Amino acid sequence: MDKKNILLIGAGLSGAVIGRHLAEAGHQVTIIDRRSHIGGNCHTERDEGTKVMVHIYGPHIFHTDDEDVWNYVNRFTTFRPYKNQVKATTGGAVYSLPVNLHTINQFYGKTMGPAEARQFLEAQADTSIADPQTFEEQALRFVGPDLYRAFFKGYTEKQWGCSPTELPASILKRLPVRFNYDDNYFFHKFQGMPEEGYTPMIAAILDHPAITVQLDTLFDPAAAADYDHLFYSGPLDGYFDYRLGRLGYRTLDFKRFDYEGDYQGCAVMNYGDRDIPFTRITEHKHFAPWESHEGSVCYEEYSRLAEPQDVPYYPIRLVDEKAMLTDYVALADETPGVTFVGRLGTYRYLDMDVTIREALDTATAFLEKGSAMPAFFIDPLSGERRA
Repeated sequence: MDKKNILLIGAGLSGAVIGRHLAEAGHQVTIIDRRSHIGGNCHTERDEGTKVMVHIYGPHIFHTDDEDVWNYVNRFTTFRPYKNQVKATTGGAVYSLPVNLHTINQFYGKTMGPAEARQFLEAQADTSIADPQTFEEQALRFVGPDLYRAFFKGYTEKQWGCSPTELPASILKRLPVRFNYDDNYFFHKFQGMPEEGYTPMIAAILDHPAITVQLDTLFDPAAAADYDHLFYSGPLDGYFDYRLGRLGYRTLDFKRFDYEGDYQGCAVMNYGDRDIPFTRITEHKHFAPWESHEGSVCYEEYSRLAEPQDVPYYPIRLVDEKAMLTDYVALADETPGVTFVGRLGTYRYLDMDVTIREALDTATAFLEKGSAMPAFFIDPLSGERRA
């Protein structure tokens, strides 16, 4: 392919990885971002007072079974081992998450083995629910009403701002129940944290002579005419100036407080009780257990519906949003020279490793197809590859 001028909107993971891949293939890459920093919602900063590495937009823990992606990120930084061990406060007691054999025995005051615990939970479950359709039905079918109320109902209502009867069962299917004492939140083979945070890693990905980064820069659609192709990782509806309406997102508000010493003894403490307004407290020095800090930086997290001025975090993707999404996908398909990528561009919840994999595959497909590149490498509606 002849050398082309490529414009990317967004200096997060999608923009950085696509930009680097295309730059290494000989293309000239310009990346713009409206924020004053790179990294998107993965952005990290070292706090001046405590020297704690802070995940500014909430914690991001890297986990994957994709060895190629793991090797890719390790090209640009050193990853330290990190196990995500979440705790939960509910009903005046602290438990281990995900729900495991220790959680079950502690909650019910028993000393069951794996087989006995399976039988016990099956007896608690509502076996009349043959095909769970909602979050609540999924929980009642597989863990029963007690564990559902303690660990899932209140937390989910706070996180999503609606009843679990309105949410699809697929959300809960991502949360495991274990009949052993494994309290590692993730199953993946590779798990870790970048030693100096995510922002230096992304800076290293962007460090290429063919890449130009412009921060504090708003995207002007007219500017795309000066480039051979555009990769857009901003909100899909935002590209079209919200002409069909706004897709729904949840956003997070963070209430910071500092503490001298160790506030909670773990990185993440969930709060399942509905009368506690925040969903969890994160203590950021525990995300880098190889460091030692006297002071501590903590955040209470509050979830709510995103307003136009807010940072979007989680796509809602309920019935109304899916109908609107279908119309926006049709608009995108009619827009030549633009490929929509990433969590916002495809209106899908994506873990970091999936974001990187899709970015690498999207850039590879562009090198093969050029101007024949479709609007989406991954279809936002079906989740299947188009290219």
